[in-house]
Amino acid sequence: MALLAVIVGIWYLPVDGWVRGFLALGMLFLTTSAFTLAKCIRDRQDENTVVSRVDQARVDQLLSEHDPFKTPAL
Repeated sequence: MALLAVIVGIWYLPVDGWVRGFLALGMLFLTTSAFTLAKCIRDRQDENTVVSRVDQARVDQLLSEHDPFKTPAL
């Protein structure tokens, strides 16, 4: 909605065409940068989630194999 509102605002500005073009290119760059940043943040969170799941699986495996009543062999 915000992008559409800015596009309409740029279209109805009482300025020359090159100024509108400059503003439109700026908005295009801003929009693509925002999507790229959001994807990078999402990928970083997914990476951290996978690493923590692997660590948690290792801890779960160690705990399931541990027998507290087993006496050590001498």
